[in-house]
Amino acid sequence: MAERLKDNSRYAAALEIVTVLRGAGHQAYFAGGCVRDLLLGVEAKDFDVATSAIPDVVMGMFAKTFAVGAHFGVVLVCLPGVDGEEIATEVATFRHDGAYSDGRRPDAVQFSTDAREDVLRRDFTVNGMLLDPLLFEETGNAEAAVLDYVGGQEDLKAGVVRAIGEPGLRFEEDKLRMLRAVRFAARLGFEIEAATGGAIRARAAEISQVSCERIREELTRILTEGGAARGFELLYELSLLQQVLPEVVKLRGVAQPPEFHPEGDVWVHTMLLLALLPAAPGPTTPTLAWGALLHDIGKPATFRAPDPDVRGDRIRFNGHVEVGVRIAEEILGRLRFSNDDTAQIVALVKNHMKFGDVMEMRESTLKRFFRLHDFPEHLALHWLDASSCHGDLRLYGFAKRRFEAAPMEEHRPELLVTGKDLIAAGYRPGPEFKAMLEAAEDAQLEGLVTTTAEAMELVRERFGAPSGQ
Repeated sequence: MAERLKDNSRYAAALEIVTVLRGAGHQAYFAGGCVRDLLLGVEAKDFDVATSAIPDVVMGMFAKTFAVGAHFGVVLVCLPGVDGEEIATEVATFRHDGAYSDGRRPDAVQFSTDAREDVLRRDFTVNGMLLDPLLFEETGNAEAAVLDYVGGQEDLKAGVVRAIGEPGLRFEEDKLRMLRAVRFAARLGFEIEAATGGAIRARAAEISQVSCERIREELTRILTEGGAARGFELLYELSLLQQVLPEVVKLRGVAQPPEFHPEGDVWVHTMLLLALLPAAPGPTTPTLAWGALLHDIGKPATFRAPDPDVRGDRIRFNGHVEVGVRIAEEILGRLRFSNDDTAQIVALVKNHMKFGDVMEMRESTLKRFFRLHDFPEHLALHWLDASSCHGDLRLYGFAKRRFEAAPMEEHRPELLVTGKDLIAAGYRPGPEFKAMLEAAEDAQLEGLVTTTAEAMELVRERFGAPSGQ
């Protein structure tokens, strides 16, 4: 495995930092998630370094550094990567933390030269291992190069997420760790150890003390890093979902018409969508993932049972899209999503039912549909929606073929008639202007007119000549 990492710029940069620190007589190891990933045989995204050297010493040993959290012993060391790209590596001094009065950061830290003391302040055993990269380079054996003071290797092999030390204390220190436990369990396919899960359940209400932005980012990672359906089942089981997304909890037990949704209720349907995210066309973006989670969020509020006095009546959700848009906007606002992300997620919720009419749409309506921002995400959501219930992908196939068959200029051509053209022809701006422009554009999109003169003639035929002519 060490040989395979030779071309990894981040690994090479972290290895060089450890080599320099060791050469100066300091302890230095790889720490945290990269060790876990190396032991699992998966590619780590980042390589963090833990050292006995204090921040000022670290900053004095490398040409380009940034004290991003010097108070907590964290320095970014920047080195050129193997491909010339600058690589920033987080280097943290061993430390012992004081009290966490804000439930996020320690009030004070004390630097240490004891690697074991540093490990004992970390969150979970599978993230609490250190690795000697020089020994790893020498032997090629990651397990032999690990320093494990907390039983992380054993838990990694058993597939268990376990808090280091007393679970309640770990979650008191940082409430967000409750969501992180779910994320790791979901992504790795692990179970949450009983005492750790019990501590989360007992403190679930305290997650409200975490900022909305941090909750949003952790939920987004649960949705996009793999195992999203498992993650949301765990959030519910541990009473966290009820705190962070009570609107999603309401999906549970909301029946659907079996002729359209043989898979089950709205919760089951939504979890199936989340489970299919990795297989959906295109990347699992945060906006697609949140669109999948919230696409039917309006159904609980609009559920209508069949009328027993009406033959053939069925369960209906009249207006669920409109209600869903409002609920989605409330959720996204509460979690402080950016305006751009909010607009895209709301658009996914708002337009997901339109695929049902895609084969009957007029050419102009279809082309306007294709103009939606990032239309491939709308296609991907429909693929997820259809695949998780009846499995009929004919509408998806039709829309995909039509969308890809023509360039965007054909969906959004330069207009033959503008407001200036109407004014120049003698029409006065007013309520009918919008209808005139839409009629001209519809005819253009349908191919009924191809010149400005033809489009203006159509306007005169439908709306009459300008007053005074």
